[in-house]
Amino acid sequence: MTESEHAAQAEQYIDAEPESKQPPNQDKKKLEKWYIGSIDQGTTSTRFLIFNGLGVPVASHQIEFKQMYPHSGWMEQDPSEILESVQTCIEEATKSFTHMGRSTDDIKAIGITSQRETTVLWHADTGEPLYNAIAWPDTRTQSIVRELKDRKGADKLQDICGLPLSTYPSALKLTWLLRNVKEVQQAYDAGKLMFGTIDTWLLYKLNGGKEKNVHITDSTNASRTMFVNLHTLQYSPEVLEFFQLDIKKIILPKIVPCSDTEAFGLLASGVLKGKRITGCLGDQSAALVGQLGFEPGMAKNTYGTGCFLLYNVGEKPVMSTHGLLATVAYNFGGKRKPVYALEGSIAVAGSAVKYVVNNLKFVDSSDKISGCAATVEDNGGCYFVTAFSGLFAPYWIDDAQGTMFGITQYTQQGHIARAAMEATCFQTKAILDAMEMDSGHKLTELAVDGGMSNSDLCMQSQADIINIPVDRPVMRETTALGAAIVAGFAVDVWKEFEELKEINKEDRTIFQPRISHEESGKMYRRWTKAVEMSRGWLDSDPESASQ
Repeated sequence: MTESEHAAQAEQYIDAEPESKQPPNQDKKKLEKWYIGSIDQGTTSTRFLIFNGLGVPVASHQIEFKQMYPHSGWMEQDPSEILESVQTCIEEATKSFTHMGRSTDDIKAIGITSQRETTVLWHADTGEPLYNAIAWPDTRTQSIVRELKDRKGADKLQDICGLPLSTYPSALKLTWLLRNVKEVQQAYDAGKLMFGTIDTWLLYKLNGGKEKNVHITDSTNASRTMFVNLHTLQYSPEVLEFFQLDIKKIILPKIVPCSDTEAFGLLASGVLKGKRITGCLGDQSAALVGQLGFEPGMAKNTYGTGCFLLYNVGEKPVMSTHGLLATVAYNFGGKRKPVYALEGSIAVAGSAVKYVVNNLKFVDSSDKISGCAATVEDNGGCYFVTAFSGLFAPYWIDDAQGTMFGITQYTQQGHIARAAMEATCFQTKAILDAMEMDSGHKLTELAVDGGMSNSDLCMQSQADIINIPVDRPVMRETTALGAAIVAGFAVDVWKEFEELKEINKEDRTIFQPRISHEESGKMYRRWTKAVEMSRGWLDSDPESASQ
C-alpha cells in the first residue's frame, strides 16, 4: 500500500465513533467535542491528524516528500521540505476540520511525533540548515563505526546510553558531517552549530526559528542520539568526550519529558497560530503509547519503512545482552517516572515492498504486493535477506547486503514477493527470541500497526512464524494517536491511563498461528542460515565515507 493510499484508508475511520463504554469519571459528550492535533512526521511522508477525546480521527491530510540517494547506502532528506510538508498538512487537515462545521477553538493542543535518529544541523545565526538531513537508515558511516569500535571506552558506551556503535544513531551521522562538510566544521569552530533530530528541527521552526530560539527535544528522541545517559536522561559527559565533542562549540537541545504544557512552545504561524504544542515523542514510542502499552510486559510491532518492536520493561532500563537496544518508552513527567523499553529495530520492512514494486516492478503499487504473494502457496524455498542498510537487531551486521537464496527455475514472482514480506516476519521472530532471553518472559500476543500490517497475508505469516497470536486494531494510526495522547495529558483531556482503556479496542483482528512449531522452526532455521551467508559482502566503504 502506498503512503497516500494508507492515508486514504485512515479517512474511513473519520466520524466512525465507537459505542465503547467510557470510565465513569469521563463525560463522553465532552470528549467528543475536545480535539487534539497530531503531527506525524515519518521517514517517507508527513501527516497531520485531528483526534477527538475518544481517540477517533476526524480529519487528516498526508504528503509524501522526496528521498535522496546520492550514493549507494546514502539516504538524505531536505529539512526545509519536511517543514513545508508539516505546515501544508496542518493547513489542509484543519481546512477539512472546519468544513465539517467544527471550530479550531475546540483544538486543545498539538502533539508531535517523528522519525528519530535522522540528523539535522543548522547555523545559530541564520536558523537555516547547513546540509541535508541524514536519514536514520543511511550507512555511510560504516568505516567510522569500525574505527570507533577500536577507540578506548567503546566497550562502555552501551551500558551508558543503551545503544551499540552502529550506523544507526545520530552521533555517527554528526561525526561524519563534522569530518566532511566544511560549513558544518566552520559553524562548530565558531560555536554556532545547532544539532537536532527531526523533532527538534520542527519545534525550532514551528515556533518561529531563530527569533524564538526554541531548541528542545524530549527524552525518547534524545535517547536515540547516543549522547544521553539512559539512567539520568541527561547528556553524558563520558559519551560526548568519547565522540570528541566540545560542548562549548555545539548547541545541543534541552531534554524534557514527553508531555509538557510550556516547554515545546506554540505554533507561530498558520491556521492554528497560537496553539500550544504540549506533547512530543519519537515515532516508535508514540506507537507503543497509541497501542496503550502502559504495563510492563506489553509490546507492539510497527511495520513502517522499517519495523520496530518495543517491549515495556518498566521504570528501570534493561541493558540487553542479546542484540537489542535499551531505550526510553515514554516519559509523561510530573509525578510519573520514565518508563523504559527493550527495542528490536529492523532497518528494512516496507522499504523492501517498495523495492519489489519500484525496482523489480512485479506490481505497480505497494498495496498489490499481497496479491502477488498470494499467487503461490509458500515461498518455494526462497529467502530474501533484505539487508539494504546492513542488518539491525538482533544481528548488527554492518557488512551484510541484500541477498536472496534458494532461487531455482521454479521460482516465480510470487515467491520473491512473499519472501520480501517474510523477511520482516523472520527478523521479528529473532527479536522476540532475544527479548525472551533478556527479560525472562515469553510474549503471548503481539500487537501490530503500520502500513504492512494492512496485509492479511503478511500478518498471518507473522503469526505462523512466531507461533503466537497477532493482534491488529481497526484504526491503525496508532503513532499519531500516541502523540495526541501525550499532548492531551498535558492539558487534562485525560488524567489517568485508566481513562484510555477503551480507546481503539473494538473489532480488532486476531491472527492465530496455522502451522506447527516444527514447520515454523524449519523455516526459521533456513532463514538463520541465509543471514549467516549474507555476512561480509561489504569489504570497504566508498572513499568519501572513509574520510
